[in-house]
Amino acid sequence: MVTSETVGNQAEVFNYGVVRQFAIMTVVWGVVGMAVGVLIALQLIWPALNFDIPWLTYGRLRPLHTNGVIFAFGGSALFATSYYVVQRTCQARLFCDKLAAFTFWGWQAVLVGAVITLPLGYTSTKEYAELEWPIDILITLVWVAYAVVFFGTIVKRRVRHIYVANWFFGSYILTIAMLHIFNNLEIPVSMWKSYSIYSGVQDAMVQWWYGHNAVGFFLTTSFLGMMYYFVPKQANRPIYSYRLSIVHFWALAFTYMWAGPHHLLYTSLPDWTQSLGMAFSLILLAPSWGGMINGIMTLSGAWHKLRTDSILKFLVVSLSFYGMSTFEGSMMSIRTVNALSHYTDWTIGHVHSGALGWVAMITFGSLYYMIPRLYGRVSMAKPGLIELHFWLATLGVVLYIAAMWIAGVMQGLMWRATGADGVLTYSFVESVKATYPFYMIRALGGFMFLVGVLVMAWNTWLTVKGQPKVNPVVPLKNPDARDPALVGPTEVIA
Repeated sequence: MVTSETVGNQAEVFNYGVVRQFAIMTVVWGVVGMAVGVLIALQLIWPALNFDIPWLTYGRLRPLHTNGVIFAFGGSALFATSYYVVQRTCQARLFCDKLAAFTFWGWQAVLVGAVITLPLGYTSTKEYAELEWPIDILITLVWVAYAVVFFGTIVKRRVRHIYVANWFFGSYILTIAMLHIFNNLEIPVSMWKSYSIYSGVQDAMVQWWYGHNAVGFFLTTSFLGMMYYFVPKQANRPIYSYRLSIVHFWALAFTYMWAGPHHLLYTSLPDWTQSLGMAFSLILLAPSWGGMINGIMTLSGAWHKLRTDSILKFLVVSLSFYGMSTFEGSMMSIRTVNALSHYTDWTIGHVHSGALGWVAMITFGSLYYMIPRLYGRVSMAKPGLIELHFWLATLGVVLYIAAMWIAGVMQGLMWRATGADGVLTYSFVESVKATYPFYMIRALGGFMFLVGVLVMAWNTWLTVKGQPKVNPVVPLKNPDARDPALVGPTEVIA
């Protein structure tokens, strides 16, 4: 039972203040980022929705949407959960409260900078790395502080064992630092304009080494850290195989780094590099599914909880989307499949299957677990709204990705169709016109997902502002005790 007294006692040991801040901003940025996504989805149907205002055009709002959902929503969620998990599993307060506070305010400054500069057209033009050099420098400073806080907490831990979730969080922190620095090496020519030090095919290769590993480490490895903590805790079951989690970690960390060239098939990139990217993308399926199986099988003996536990539904469905998205990604890296899928809306469906189905769903489940505990509440203020949010999100994702899958395959087939004389059967405009109905379905699915986030925001507000129930004080867990919800029968945390 979680009470305000419990949280008060734990606050003497744990720094929950910065976790609360990041948790709340995750919800806020979720609303902002997904609202922009719905707007640009509608602009593809009704272009006049840009109102002839330059900073509301699709080309400027699209990078704002991607940065908003990846780095504002997803990034804030990762700060919140990693700070929560590392304290709980290490039984130690965050290293340096002031540095932790700097990561919060510094990261919010980065995000506000993105909200201002991207609509104004200040961009490096690199996918997922559009922010210009002054903001890049601030990102680097915040990330170094983040690493110091996280690994400093690991060093001062009160237990010998480093739980596997922290392996995943630590891996993503180090890898993103390396990716960010090398992909953003650039020469400033003015306050808000710079040029990459790379050129031609080298620039493309470095960009997609960064771009795919932004997916691989910022949106996958890191959120697997959430999975390895919150799934066992919510199910109250030990992780299915602790040994598999270690194999999963090392296989994923090694394989993901080599998969980037599959974004550049049929380009001027050297053929051997394209083949290497395709091969590692196929190999990547094994560790990815190993992690999915480990998470889902954790529910062995607790499947009945899915009937009534809405938080567990979010966590388990997210793992299902993770398995599906990684299988789809490996298949789309095969040259013959890529010849049909590349540049089509199939790719958009694949990205959102992972981003909404995996990343957002596991984030929602993790936040619903954390927020009551952070504020000393027994549960979320309106548990019924969690169930409503789950169905809005699930149905919204299904509508979205199904529409994009069908549209993408249709586009690929129309673009390659030729008559007996070898002339293209369809013009590009005809393929755009045929796609319109699917854009309507996509917008509807995105709108449903946004409504779900708004429901979560309302529920969070009620929970934070609500009065805690008075219950007996629950003492802090013995820091040397073993947590059966995290480890298997033969492994120990202490």
